[in-house]
Amino acid sequence: MAGGAELRRLEMYIDGTWRAAASGRWFETRDPCTDRPWALLPRADAEDVAAAVEAAHAAFTSGPWPAMSASDRGLLLYRIADLIAANAEHLADLEVRDNGKLMLEMLGQMRYLPRWFQYYGGLADKIEGSVTPIDKPGLFHYVVHEPVGVVGAITPWNSPLLLTVWKIAPALAAGNTIVVKPSEFASASMLGLARLFEQAGVPKGVLNVVTGFGEEAGKAIVDHPLVRRIAFTGSDAGGAKIAEAAARDFKRVSLELGGKSANIIFADADIDAAANGVISGIFAAAGQTCMAGSRLLVHASVHDAVVERILTRMKQVKIGDPRDPATEMGPVATEPQLRKVLHYIDVAKAEGARCVLGGTRSLRAGCESGYFVEPTVFVDVTNDMRIAQEEVFGPVLSVIRFETDEEAIRLANDSRYGLAAAIWTSDMARALHMPKRLHAGTVWVNAYRVVSYLAPFGGVKASGIGRENGAAAIMEYLEPKSVFINPTPAVRNPFTLG
Repeated sequence: MAGGAELRRLEMYIDGTWRAAASGRWFETRDPCTDRPWALLPRADAEDVAAAVEAAHAAFTSGPWPAMSASDRGLLLYRIADLIAANAEHLADLEVRDNGKLMLEMLGQMRYLPRWFQYYGGLADKIEGSVTPIDKPGLFHYVVHEPVGVVGAITPWNSPLLLTVWKIAPALAAGNTIVVKPSEFASASMLGLARLFEQAGVPKGVLNVVTGFGEEAGKAIVDHPLVRRIAFTGSDAGGAKIAEAAARDFKRVSLELGGKSANIIFADADIDAAANGVISGIFAAAGQTCMAGSRLLVHASVHDAVVERILTRMKQVKIGDPRDPATEMGPVATEPQLRKVLHYIDVAKAEGARCVLGGTRSLRAGCESGYFVEPTVFVDVTNDMRIAQEEVFGPVLSVIRFETDEEAIRLANDSRYGLAAAIWTSDMARALHMPKRLHAGTVWVNAYRVVSYLAPFGGVKASGIGRENGAAAIMEYLEPKSVFINPTPAVRNPFTLG
């Protein structure tokens, strides 16, 4: 019970039907702004996952979906795009209740979300094969690209629908079917999206959504033999476990994992623009983005000026209810995440970093009961400190000085992660040269935290495997098939190749 009212019961979507878990178990989803439960979700286990995977496999192998032309699949994705656009406010409200992000940001994401279905809907019938000028006389050879089969998508709580759609749209455009396991902390919006798929007339079994916990539902998806590909966004530790388990059954994987991205400000940068970019990179979304610019590398000559601008702005930031249009920073999404962020703040202080802003749980009016953390800035950070090497995933900025371009590159690349980086400079030669030397999947110049359905996104090193978005993403969900045709069979020596 929450405030005397009965909690809403949401149901999973499996094989075109809405249902509770086979076990009859439920779990709460909580509002991070109030720390109160607002809905109950089915707690799926291996039995529910098996039903979902088997439905997806049946839909992939028979019925209307495999008989549908690529052009018709594209038109179906366009219908989904239209329904998302018409229901953007409802989907945004579900996300805000689940993860505490600003309504302004979530509504912007939901209004942008249709572009993924439009883009991949348009791309669906443009995946062309090729004819090879084969070196075997009399033989004809061509290559076609075919869907891999059942895809298992395991997605996080920080931008639930955006990061899930990055998987769903290309997977379906390629002709696959999919089973989605959203985060146990933020599942409601994915169930809302499934209702729109139902309204769009997507054949049953093509999209299935199971809700539950990683060790029960998530593991069952990875282990199921009919799942041929795993698409995961989450921590590097979780990604390593999934990759290891998937390898036992030779499943393909894409892993979009963590980051400790460097935001590099050179002496010739526009300091006001750069400081604004730093704030956007780490304090927007309360630092809960995999691409967060959590390491600020700043040239010694402008260090104090940059830090002062950041402190001045963040001392004025309005923290509070994410539904309030005036709020600039909301809570972190979960109680475990709150504990993690506060722990790393203590670690940073113990290692000798100097806290010049924040460093505590927020006690501002209206924030006392939720998972709020004051925006926090550490200076005198060295790159070997844990606060500079480990992903905090909260509103915590580590500031590191550098003297030369070479030192900036060395510090930026001295990380087990390689998801993103940014440089701020007015020198166009540096702007063109530096990105080549940064070990990161995305590099921004005089910008931060920009993504597009057109631009591939993913990391190197411990930040992941594979790419999402752009034309590259749909190829992640296709297998090339090589076909040889001998139009005039002739007796050949059976003991020679070809």
